[in-house]
This record gives sequence, C-alpha cells and structure tokens, in this order.
Amino acid sequence: MTTAASDTPAAVHFKFFTLEVLRTRRLGHSFLRVTFGGESLADFRSGGFDQSLSLFLPPPHQEHTELPSTEEDTWFGAWRAMPEQERPVMRSYTVREQRRTEAGADEVDIDFVLHGDSSPASRWAGKAVTGRRIMAIGPAVAENKSVRFQPPAATDAVLMYADETALPAAAAILERLADGTPVKAWFEVPHADDRIDLAAPAGADITWIVREPGAGPARAERVVAEVRAAELPADGTPYAWLAGEAGTIRAVRRHLVQERSIDRRAVRFTGYWRLGASEEQLLAEAYAGKGPSEDPASEL
Repeated sequence: MTTAASDTPAAVHFKFFTLEVLRTRRLGHSFLRVTFGGESLADFRSGGFDQSLSLFLPPPHQEHTELPSTEEDTWFGAWRAMPEQERPVMRSYTVREQRRTEAGADEVDIDFVLHGDSSPASRWAGKAVTGRRIMAIGPAVAENKSVRFQPPAATDAVLMYADETALPAAAAILERLADGTPVKAWFEVPHADDRIDLAAPAGADITWIVREPGAGPARAERVVAEVRAAELPADGTPYAWLAGEAGTIRAVRRHLVQERSIDRRAVRFTGYWRLGASEEQLLAEAYAGKGPSEDPASEL
C-alpha cells in the first residue's frame, strides 16, 4: 500500500503542460468534470492517489492562458511580475484520472467544484468549452512529492475525511486501494445530489455528511461529532488522510490523536482552504516574505 517519493531531484519532478478542453460532464449538483487532452500530455506521469497539479486559468477577457515564461528558473518571477488584470490565476487541483485512449491519445480528468462566479476557478470551469487551452505545472515522473497519500507499510486500515474540495482526491485514492482494505470515510458535501457514486474496496464504510445551510464554524463540530460516534477498530495500525477546510481537518485530527490514540505520524492532513479567508488571501500568505522570483513550496 505504500507509495514513496522519488529520489530524483525535485526540479525534474514537474514541467509545464498545455491542456486543451475536450469535453465536460456534470457529476452532481456541485461537480463538473473537465476532460483535457493535448500532445504535451504524452510526457505527463500522474502518480495516482491524491496527485496534484497547478493550473493557470486565464483572466475573464482572455480565451487561452498566456504566460511570459515557462522556463524553470524564470517562470515564477515573470508570472508574478505580470499586471494583475493580465496575470493568469494559479490554483492547485487533483488529477482525478489519467488514461490513454484506444487511439493512443492521452487524457486527463479534473473535477471542479462549481459555486457560480465567486471564484476564478469556478467561473472558468462553468464556461469551459471544447478547444479552450490552459497551462499547468504537472508531474513528469510518477513518484513525486505532490502525491501526499503515503501510508506506512504496516497500515492495516484507512480512515478518511474530505469536504467537496477534496472529494476528487478522496475518490481517486479509494479506487486505487487494494481489495479488502478496511476503509472508514466521512465525506462532507453541500447538497444531497453531491453524494456521487464512488468506486471503493468491498466493505468500505462511507458516511455522507450533507452540510446544513449557514453552518459556519459549527460545521467542524458536526463533523467531529460524526467521527466520534463511529466505532473504529480497537487494535491495528490505521492511517488517516484528512483534507478540506483547514479548521475542520485540524479538529478531526485533534480528535483522532487525542481521543482515539492514533499515532500523529500516521495522520496526513492538508488544508485546501480556510473558512473566512479568500483564495487570494491564502496566496498572499504563501508569498509573504518571499522575493518576486521565489516559488512558495505550498504551490506543489
């Protein structure tokens, strides 16, 4: 079950790719799958599980992404130096699936959460049409540091929590787990119609938490209450993967470590966003104290 990052220098783990929209498909009330193609995907090497990549979404007045540089040593500084109204928006997303078609073409699926025009990614995805092109930094080797699901070799059960922003990553993890892997998962979504079909090991115990309107900070309390009410194996060496809103996953992690005595080293938690903070605020925090050419490590 263990996956391991390559010893290859980090500089060669990732490269720029041009992604062209091939088609879109609505998965639920909040989810839209965008399928991308493009010749450069022949060099794309997803490590599966919760593999992430960084997308560069064009501003509303541009049809395709345009970057002043894609060179390893200069792209970040050149991107940051662009006028704000011309600068593509950089966002991290999960590679939901990579495959090669019978015709020999490579395709990549990315699932977006739609919530109107309230964020650049939702606005772009909601208007994505065949032929639109965006740029991305993605994996050039399958064993790379952007696959965060790394259970120790002794793991005998998997615990998971994800909200809608992390559900694509959770779904990709579930379908790659070995048959017979014991799984207990809690997935939080904003609408009942977001409880999508998931491929998972036989016997996986999945609890859907449909968020109540206006839940606010109380959402973390409700999630922890659901986890606390669950019966978990008394023995064994479980591995917990938690992703989504930062405050909620901290609360779930605290419960698992302090109340369930799960080894904190066996709990992987990643904040995809934070309640009360905009995406731009979070990016500004990532850039704080960094020079114009320094790429914040959190981006990949």
